[in-house]
Amino acid sequence: MEALRVWRASSNLLGFAASRAAAAAASAGRAHRFHIRCCSPAAAATTKPPQDRRRRSASSSSTSDRDSIRAIRLKKVEELRGMGYEPYAYKWDRTHTTKELQERYTHLEDGEVCTEAAVSIAGRIVARRAFGKLVFMTIRDDSGTIQLYCEKESLTEEQFEQLKAFIDVDDILGASGSIKKTEKGELSVYVNFFEILTKSLLPLPDKYHGLTDVDKRYRQRYIDMIANPEVADVFRTRSKVVSEIRKTMESFGFIEVETPVLQGAAGGAEARPFITHHNSLQRDLYLRIATELHLKRMLVGGLEKVYEIGRIFRNEGISTRHNPEFTTIEMYEAYSDYESMMNLAEEIVIRCAMATTGKLKIDYQGTEISLERPWRRETMHRLVEEATGVDFNSFGDVESAKNAAKGLLGFKTESSENTSLQACSSVGHVLNEVFETVVESTLVQPTFVLDYPVEISPLAKPHRRYAGLTERFELFVCGREIGNAFSELTDPIDQRNRFENQIKQHNAKRAAMDKKVKSDESKGDDEYSYEVSLDEDFLTSLEYGMPPASGMGLGIDRLVMLLTNSASIRDVIAFPVLKLQQ
Repeated sequence: MEALRVWRASSNLLGFAASRAAAAAASAGRAHRFHIRCCSPAAAATTKPPQDRRRRSASSSSTSDRDSIRAIRLKKVEELRGMGYEPYAYKWDRTHTTKELQERYTHLEDGEVCTEAAVSIAGRIVARRAFGKLVFMTIRDDSGTIQLYCEKESLTEEQFEQLKAFIDVDDILGASGSIKKTEKGELSVYVNFFEILTKSLLPLPDKYHGLTDVDKRYRQRYIDMIANPEVADVFRTRSKVVSEIRKTMESFGFIEVETPVLQGAAGGAEARPFITHHNSLQRDLYLRIATELHLKRMLVGGLEKVYEIGRIFRNEGISTRHNPEFTTIEMYEAYSDYESMMNLAEEIVIRCAMATTGKLKIDYQGTEISLERPWRRETMHRLVEEATGVDFNSFGDVESAKNAAKGLLGFKTESSENTSLQACSSVGHVLNEVFETVVESTLVQPTFVLDYPVEISPLAKPHRRYAGLTERFELFVCGREIGNAFSELTDPIDQRNRFENQIKQHNAKRAAMDKKVKSDESKGDDEYSYEVSLDEDFLTSLEYGMPPASGMGLGIDRLVMLLTNSASIRDVIAFPVLKLQQ
């Protein structure tokens, strides 16, 4: 591709440009020393002797080069303004994107010029090379790239000199002219006028190596997107996913609503919340950990099909699967049960896959995932029994279940996993611990895990056939939970009792952790250090009567991970939360 050859030729000018810069700095009072052509970030000028530069660390050398380039480009900005040109434009009227030009004029023969075409484009310069009276540049916009063919005869003398002296790789340029295809078959805009729209002051990463520092990619996503254009494709796909979800929900008669981010009580899930303080009200508020309880209030109020796409905030760990703020869709439908939500989950994921990939068999990190129906549906008890050979329905007390789990999981007495197991207050909790440890990671193909224990499902309706279970499912793909749904609990007395038991269990775990910390005389895990309280207003709303209903939450970030073959959740969130830089 000519763009790569352009960059290679530009990089070969490094030694020449650096020597020119040094000579210019040494010549006191020379007015035009900024007329150095900075064709690549490596072409930064420096007045330090080579031996001094070698003594500096790579980091300080990089910073010095960056500062030198910035100083040169700032002088170019001053010079342009002195000549009456504003290097930060208000607008540019463009007629086409680069992709539109590539598609419309692909039929041209090599060497053919389409003089009747009058086109105007804009974008960032990503490559540049000059040969006397001819300058080639590659420009990139949101849709792709195209070459600019700049010949001295087609520009004014002033413009051609400006092109050579003031324009650098990384600048944003507007250009107009006709269309030609070079003898080598490169479609180009035959430029007769151009304008600097934005003068770039800082150099972008090296063209060939790109931005490879993973931490810097996440911290400076804008550079990541410029240096690695495929990153922007992930966010285009994310936008399509969200759009397709909305289309699907609307096609089934759901309406989108908005509920508070700041809440008086953190409810709808068991998770550590972020706490803030409202000065005027003189009260603490919580960033929501779920949208569930307010959406259910909408059902009480008479809306029968509602959903919300929104940010959720949980003050918990960071990993390739978890970010403290993430995006979900939660939906609730009156007069339906969790079977309805399984069908809707399949519909949403399949439509999103077709909209973004065009197929139902996709590759995820080297494994083929089939999204074709029917998806497997199996109970939690059955999956655990298949994996371990143990039927947890046979245990009449929690201690027997714990002892069996210890043997299955091989926990050491003092391990953190064993502490978590010991904190389990029921057979249902132990079953869930074994499921999460042994089974979860094996659920590679789409699987609905059904009928969770009542102890770990405080918002789900009791199972209509099996005592001690609830009508709840979680959807797993690639060993990750994608969705969670239930037939909703509508009995206000049962709901209050469940919440109160949940608070007791939380406080018991909190006390156990505190006791362990005191005995170890060390800093403990603060997983349960927060307080849980009842949402009295939600309980009151249930007493006015909520219709039979089902509800589901789907993790949009994890769905986008699946559809873009992204290994980390940070790859699909434009600006993820990161640790402070040291």
